[in-house]
Amino acid sequence: MAAVFLVTLYEYSPLFYISVVSLCFVVTAAMVLGWFGFDVPVILRSSDETESVLPTPEKQMVQMTNPFALQMCSGPASVTDGVSLRPGCLEPCVLSCFWGCEVRALQGTLQAHQHCRRLCTPQHFQQALHPHYHHCQSFHIGSGDEAEHHTHIPTDHRITDFGPLPRERYPLVAVLTLAESEARDTYNIVASVTVLHVPDGRYSLSARVLFQYLLTTQGNMYELKPLFMSADSGGASEPPESEHSTQPREANDGAISGEPSPEEEEEEVEEEEDWSGAGGRGCVVCQNAAVNKVLLPCRHACVCDSCVSRFQHCPICRAFVLEAFTLTKEGGATGR
Repeated sequence: MAAVFLVTLYEYSPLFYISVVSLCFVVTAAMVLGWFGFDVPVILRSSDETESVLPTPEKQMVQMTNPFALQMCSGPASVTDGVSLRPGCLEPCVLSCFWGCEVRALQGTLQAHQHCRRLCTPQHFQQALHPHYHHCQSFHIGSGDEAEHHTHIPTDHRITDFGPLPRERYPLVAVLTLAESEARDTYNIVASVTVLHVPDGRYSLSARVLFQYLLTTQGNMYELKPLFMSADSGGASEPPESEHSTQPREANDGAISGEPSPEEEEEEVEEEEDWSGAGGRGCVVCQNAAVNKVLLPCRHACVCDSCVSRFQHCPICRAFVLEAFTLTKEGGATGR
């Protein structure tokens, strides 16, 4: 009887046929979107979706020693007056300041380091960037020297700004390289590239670090990025994390804080500080275990070991989770 009734509706009601086809299309589209990680209404989700979520890949960390550190001083900074920088290095280094460096030239130089040409000395950077900058100034930094060094564009250049937005030049690119060849054979990281914004008459945004890159002898490039932690994490400040990137990116308005400290003997690419105090940070999902997983690419540190495998999206920003890495050190290990 039910079959006869449906056949009758199908023959005498075109609206029924249209409704069935539309429903099948909506369900199929929802299943396809959910498969590729898009959000779909809860009513269209399977009841056992949490059980079928694929485990989040564990990103491996690599331990290495970073001999470079660079921070901006708190004094006034501008294109006309210059800016003061305070480097701190484990070995004698050379600080090269490139004023008005072209964006495309710097990105091409970083790509060349990754593919064909290793940049290990100040001369390598000057040859690769020449003549795509307005002025270059170099300082020799001794081991453990944390004195301030003031860099500026000479007045005879008559440069007061770098044009209207969007700009084709970075105001200042500071490059730290090892001065001695023996040190370059010792350390895996051989150069630190820091892009800084310096205010001028056209763009008065305060001086800040736009981004930092660490270059290695194998032709790899690691981009230092901050982690996003809860503000009420037991009174502890937000220590930044560094995440490696293999492609240069354009500058953004967010400042990269927490440059690597020279007093730290060893630094991990995915972990700059010992997270022994992470036990006071509760997982935002279960509210029970400690936070010890960082989700990538959004870099939110918000879940524990048990909960990280239950989600395809970050609980904070809903970004799709591609990878994760561990914050805490277990059993004296330097990272997993």
